[in-house]
Amino acid sequence: MNIGQASSASGVSQRMIRHYEKIGLVPAPSRRGSGYREYGDADVHRLRFIANARDLGFPIEEIRTLLGLWSDRERSSAEVKALAEARATELGRKARAIEAMRRSLTELIRACHGDSRPDCPIIDRLEAEIEREPSARQSPTSSPQELDGALDEALEETFAASDPPALTVP
Repeated sequence: MNIGQASSASGVSQRMIRHYEKIGLVPAPSRRGSGYREYGDADVHRLRFIANARDLGFPIEEIRTLLGLWSDRERSSAEVKALAEARATELGRKARAIEAMRRSLTELIRACHGDSRPDCPIIDRLEAEIEREPSARQSPTSSPQELDGALDEALEETFAASDPPALTVP
């Protein structure tokens, strides 16, 4: 099958298939005489595995590790469980940081009159954050590291693929 068919069968965009090939998560497929990539069922199965791992929040390097464990029939399930537990813990930390940001934003929204007056606590807060040193940024509900780093990492890891999350079934 060609890349379009592999994309449809796996639920992974053609762009991401090429990316996964480039970074070595998916081996380069054979080429037809015309130069087009040729994919088989095993390639589609691997792409689905990767998509499912991404949907569960695993970053690329952990997916690489999971792929190695998946292909190792002598593996210990304890290794897989440890990776999943660590990922779940990290996702919980990121969820708490995002929830703290949501609460802060909700408080600002409640304080804003939302009328024709120019006074706006949301703008005031954003302006205050710009004027302070980055290391002095504070949130009433979480640490600067949680707010500044966790959201960027969570959003980057979650949406880096720019494919909407959707679990695929092998």
